[in-house]
Amino acid sequence: MELRKATCEDIEMLMDIRLEMLRVVNNLSPDEAFSDELVDRSRRYFLEGDQTTVLAIDNGRAVGCASISYFRIMPTYSHPTGKRGHLMNVYTNSAYRRQGIAREMVGMLIEEAKARRVTEISLDATESGRPLYESLGFTASEEGMAINIGRNNND
Repeated sequence: MELRKATCEDIEMLMDIRLEMLRVVNNLSPDEAFSDELVDRSRRYFLEGDQTTVLAIDNGRAVGCASISYFRIMPTYSHPTGKRGHLMNVYTNSAYRRQGIAREMVGMLIEEAKARRVTEISLDATESGRPLYESLGFTASEEGMAINIGRNNND
């Protein structure tokens, strides 16, 4: 098993594991087709976005992934750099779960964020993901609120 940061050369593996993850988390059939817009924008984001993605690769096939997107806000007292990260796309194929792969991938992204001087990492956790994130030091926030203004609530 190899865990490493993805590069542009990994785009096909990135897309395969991303679409697999979307099918699983949205309870879609394995052959569900996605819109050209979703596929094209996902591909462009992996190639051009301010993000880091880690892949878990077994025998030349991606079996896990985790991404962090970077963004800036106005600096605050608690976050003087204004650099933030949002963790998402954390996924391990069902045959590879409960082996510490997601923990290691997220740990790699936390270290990458620290190196970039990010002062806060947010995420949207599923119930099954909460124990992992809590064990890594993430806490539920009582201060934040959000509104979904998109046409599709599924990631």
